[in-house]
Amino acid sequence: MAEAVLEAVLERITFANEDTGYTVARVDTGRGGDLVTVVGALLGAQPGESIRMRGRWGSHPQYGKQFHVDDYTTVLPATVQGIRRYLGSGLIKGIGPVLADRIVTHFGVDALDVIERQPERLIEVPKLGPKRTKLIAAAWEEQKAIKEVMVFLQGVGVSTSLAVRIYKQYGDKSIDVVRQEPYRLATDVWGIGFRTADTIAKAVGIPHDSPQRVKAGLQFTLSEATGNGDCFLPENQLIGDAIKILQVDTGLVIDCLAELVAEEGVVREVMPDGEAAVYLIPFHRAEISLAGQLTRLLRTDAERMPAFADVDWDRAFAWLGASLEDKQRDAVKLALTRKVAVLTGGPGCGKSFTVRSIVRLAAAKRAKVVLAAPTGRAAKRLTELTGHEASTVHRLLELKPGGDAAYDRDRPLDADLVVVDEASMLDLLLANKLVKAVAPGAHLLLVGDVDQLPSVGAGEVLRDVLAEGSPIPNVRLTHIFRQAQQSGVVTNAHRINSGDYPLVQGLPDFFLFPVEEAEEAATLTVDVVARRIPRRFGLDPRTDVQVLAPMHRGPAGAGALNVVLQEALTPSARDVPERRFGGRVFRVGDKVTQIRNNYDKGENGVFNGTLGIVTGIDVVEQKLTVRTDEDESVDYEFGELDELTHAYAMTIHRSQGSEYPCVVIPITTSAWMMLQRNLLYTAVTRAKKLVVLVGSRKAIGQAVRTVGAGRRHTALDHRLRHA
Repeated sequence: MAEAVLEAVLERITFANEDTGYTVARVDTGRGGDLVTVVGALLGAQPGESIRMRGRWGSHPQYGKQFHVDDYTTVLPATVQGIRRYLGSGLIKGIGPVLADRIVTHFGVDALDVIERQPERLIEVPKLGPKRTKLIAAAWEEQKAIKEVMVFLQGVGVSTSLAVRIYKQYGDKSIDVVRQEPYRLATDVWGIGFRTADTIAKAVGIPHDSPQRVKAGLQFTLSEATGNGDCFLPENQLIGDAIKILQVDTGLVIDCLAELVAEEGVVREVMPDGEAAVYLIPFHRAEISLAGQLTRLLRTDAERMPAFADVDWDRAFAWLGASLEDKQRDAVKLALTRKVAVLTGGPGCGKSFTVRSIVRLAAAKRAKVVLAAPTGRAAKRLTELTGHEASTVHRLLELKPGGDAAYDRDRPLDADLVVVDEASMLDLLLANKLVKAVAPGAHLLLVGDVDQLPSVGAGEVLRDVLAEGSPIPNVRLTHIFRQAQQSGVVTNAHRINSGDYPLVQGLPDFFLFPVEEAEEAATLTVDVVARRIPRRFGLDPRTDVQVLAPMHRGPAGAGALNVVLQEALTPSARDVPERRFGGRVFRVGDKVTQIRNNYDKGENGVFNGTLGIVTGIDVVEQKLTVRTDEDESVDYEFGELDELTHAYAMTIHRSQGSEYPCVVIPITTSAWMMLQRNLLYTAVTRAKKLVVLVGSRKAIGQAVRTVGAGRRHTALDHRLRHA
């Protein structure tokens, strides 16, 4: 078909793929008649915009006549009706339909020209003051600048939705940075990785074998490794992985790595086994610092709880008025007499009761006790269990924009005893910030289940401090109490952890709906969540039930399940505001989760894994509001919505530290490579009352039999042993 040009107003987007930019939309050509379907590269275009599309006409066997878009540019509308629609669409922050109508009524077809060239004249519009006038002028200028960056990025084959982030990072220098230093984007701009930067670099003419490219590729390889939980990579593995990504000669990679080490872009350290380890600098510093801080706390002569040096323990335990088994008593003594200690054990073994006993005894001696956990949900639970206020680690440390903590070694917490629950979730960087803030002589107690999955972030801190030869004393609780033995959830968690198949019949709180195919499992999961559980148990499917999937991808993965669960639980409705971002639609009432640490949001930052409910969408101010599980309202500009994803379903890894009344786990052989014992064990232990497995007996058997994939690359255990 011959190339054609189509000018139209974008009415609505019906589908958009964030990864490829492929979009299906409906447009109004202004000639009357039905809306026209357009398909192709339209990512970044917004409803209400007038666009000029270059492409060709075609016909789809099912959907009929379509225009296939190769590329597009936005054009300003020329008619009063078009201008009113454009300004009222929410594209310009601060202008909604009512104000758009007033502006266009006053200025007519000159409205856009006035905003562009004489924005001070906006004050002529009734009820429009100087403050609002300035805001609108600034929003118009920003929109124009972002469009420039978008057009440039389109020319180098990059998704235009990234233009807003690039512009906010570099302002007027955006195009210069993209042209001259594209690999900076991978470091500076969240959402742009090495591959995107590499695409831009190729388009602007940076050679394939440029040292700039190879060094960026080495740092990207290490960054990917930290994203997978490793603190470093063995040098040979790093070189091999980087060669696969970069497709350049081995010698060039080795030379560039040596230059990177000399420039202090990375750190190379020879380990005791003779193998060289290569770290990104923040992880190397944090590992050395954490080992040093733990050792100093452990060995200091200072003591902030001297009352427990010569306490009569029999009287102390009698005062508690509750029976503790021997190992629980050992844990209480350890926490109150040693400066650093670890308490670990599975569900139903009395960790919570032990912590409550420790807190009560410390408080009885007027010790200042501080309780914390990595997530808001875990902190709430700790408060309920102990009767003592707990906070998230981030709030406790008062983390500031940029990630610096208000409390550190120079300004420690005023606490005699610091208790951190769900310590298996502590990654290296957060653990280092926390331990730095503990005052010399104060006691630190880490509490967690070492058999759960390690942290989402790099490191496996709890496992390292419990490793053989560690100087940190610990107690492991193994006795399952009688009350807990009556729970199918607790019983099966321990069966799974011991390598035994869970009991799935005759229990009131643990069920299996057997189904083999992933597509069937997905359909059944939605039915179980939206209809069966609410009908049988009276639970709210949005707030009480959490779907936990082994993987994000696939028909029964968290990504696909979120789409169908959203339609079942928060469907599109005339009176429910919504906002499309890339391939996702956000609606008021949606369950969402934050997917990056953002220290600039909320009172003390909003962190990866924070859950919440969308409570408002303001099209005029271009913001979406989330009420988090820490009872804080947080605003997101529309350009920041890639920090959020739906959370009706989430991966098991992302669920760590949270507890839900009911957990539904779709588990099929399509996730074969992910099926491991600690994955299923972690999922089951997230449930307080009820577990429902949906899937294949074979997949469950595979998970139960398969012990984890081995240790992450960390050296904290080695540093502690030799500190």
